Amino acid sequence: MLVLVAPGQGAQTPGFLTEWLDFPGVRGALEAWSDAAGLDLIRYGTEADAEEIRDTAVAQPLLVAAGLASAALLFDDPAELPQKVGAIAGHSVGEFTAASLAGVLPHEEALRLVRARGLGMAEAAAVTETGMAALLGGDPAVTVPHLEKLGLTPANINGAGQIVAAGTKEQLAALEADKPEGVRKVVALKVAGAFHTHHMAPAVDTLAKAAEALAPGDPKVRYVSNKDGRTVDGGTEVLERLVGQVANPVRWDLCMETFKELGVTALIEVCPGGTLTGLAKRALPGVKTLALKSPADLDAARELIAEHA
Repeated sequence: MLVLVAPGQGAQTPGFLTEWLDFPGVRGALEAWSDAAGLDLIRYGTEADAEEIRDTAVAQPLLVAAGLASAALLFDDPAELPQKVGAIAGHSVGEFTAASLAGVLPHEEALRLVRARGLGMAEAAAVTETGMAALLGGDPAVTVPHLEKLGLTPANINGAGQIVAAGTKEQLAALEADKPEGVRKVVALKVAGAFHTHHMAPAVDTLAKAAEALAPGDPKVRYVSNKDGRTVDGGTEVLERLVGQVANPVRWDLCMETFKELGVTALIEVCPGGTLTGLAKRALPGVKTLALKSPADLDAARELIAEHA
């Protein structure tokens, strides 16, 4: 059984879309999505430096566009995706990629909505000086209560022993001085704020207003939500979860548990892949994984699809 996953913010690197533009249809799609998002996605994906694409309002639509464009090249016909993919999921903003690939939102609507998400989160992050930090090592049963004691949120519980904490700069400094038992190191992440925490509540309101006029369709592929790892059958509920998830922790660990229960045998991560396949290699032993890092990975991905669809 094949699972298709889409990465979240931080996966982007300067120039990562350049090689993809050589494929028929990609440039035209990116131009249409640029119009929808009000953002020159081609320039940001080919010419912009690391600082420019770290901007939350830019990074989020850029990642969704990259995921949609690369996924389209996996199949001769987009209609094949629901027939060959057993489940689909995305990490954080990657949920918009997954929802659009599953047929919940047309691609242009997804790009407009994720642009509103990025702008709303950037605005919310500017209110208080906040951030995020990855914890290396440790036991979640010990780490999570320790974070909560310090007023921090376990914003990403990613499985495979990986947890990301989020909160104010003062709270993160306290964590550095008082690490949970078993944690070897606390690594500050280069993000604009405390994503997936109560600090993002204003962005939820912004996104909810942007989503009011949308008429989501039901997923055509089994959709796994990173709110709780549950499969969601209705498009309205998927959209509600996309909106609310901005201020709630990502439970990627539970998504991988669901993949396991569904009988996953192979997992492909769309461009810019790498992060989620790394987690899957540790948490889902025996499952074949492939990350779409460049077009050079497409042939191997198609072979994997032929074997596991």
